[in-house]
Formats: sequence, structure tokens, C-alpha cells
Amino acid sequence: MKADAPHDRRRFFQEGFRSLGRLLAETVQGAVAETVSRASGGQRYLRPPGAIAESAFLIACTRCGECASACPTGAIQLLPESAGAAVGTPFIDPLARACDLCGKCMPVCAPRALLPVADPRSVRMGLAVIDPGHCWAFQGALCDLCYQRCPFPDEALRIEDGKPVVSPDHCTGCGICAYVCVSTPPAIAVQPAN
Repeated sequence: MKADAPHDRRRFFQEGFRSLGRLLAETVQGAVAETVSRASGGQRYLRPPGAIAESAFLIACTRCGECASACPTGAIQLLPESAGAAVGTPFIDPLARACDLCGKCMPVCAPRALLPVADPRSVRMGLAVIDPGHCWAFQGALCDLCYQRCPFPDEALRIEDGKPVVSPDHCTGCGICAYVCVSTPPAIAVQPAN
């Protein structure tokens, strides 16, 4: 039993130092992420498909613009200088141009701020929210354009009693519904996931 004691003690200290090192690294990374998030004004942006958590995204993204260049529809734009620490990072304004979930942006992201998503149905960029006060269908008009253009009708968006209803479990946040909304102002907004 005594012969094992130095070995057990060594292992105990090695594991202790490893745990302490991991805790220290996580604490520093969290503090850096919080500082970067505050420096961008805490603003939330609709990020391209596959975006990692916002605080990690702001650190990982190199602002190279490759994702925007790879976007065939021009939906991915880069934030201007007024975005603070988020300057140069990609975002999508669905009212200007919605994401068609083609997936071409994810493989070109070398720093892996955008991770590949195999099935477009599993993308969670944000959540579409309908304003009944502006939605024509809620006002009694026959309008289901958002439903017709949704990439996953009857999953992400369905019609109930003549009115559109978003399924939070299936909405990708692509913004196509907001882009095609004919109401002024648009009755659909997309809340960023991060």
C-alpha cells in the first residue's frame, strides 16, 4: 500500500492542476467573450446558418468576408463600423434579402465561426414572430404568402383558422416569411437566436 502512495499523490496533484487550468481557461475565455459582447453594444444580429454562440462568434470570426462572398443571393452582409466590436462580422437583414438556406457559407468559414449543418431543417438562426396588429390574415384578409414561401410549410409555419402560426421548434429563422410579407410595416420580424 505504501508503494502506491507517491503515485497516487502525484496523480492527485496532476488532476488537481489540470482541473485548475481548465477552470482558469474557461474563466478567462468567458471574461473575454463578455468584454467583446459589451464592446459591440450588446446588439443582437441575425447571423448566417451554423453560427456559434454570439460571444464565441465575435471572437472566432476573422472578418474575412468569405461567407458573404459565397452567398449566391447576397443575403449575407458585413456590419459597418458603427457596430463597434462586431464590425466586419456577417449578418442577415431579412427585410433586405432573406437566407435561402443553401449552406454555401458554412464550408468557407475557416475559423469555424459558422459550423456545417447537414440538414437545412436543423438551422436555428432565429425565430419568426408575427405581429397580429399588422398581419393581413389577422385582420380578416385572405393572405398566406408567408406560408406559401416558407421553405418548410406545415412544419415551421402553418395556417390555423386562416392565420399563420410559427412553430418555434421548427422555424429556421431564415427570414423568407418576413421578406415576402406585403404588410407595411412587415408583420413578421425575425428575432436572432444568439
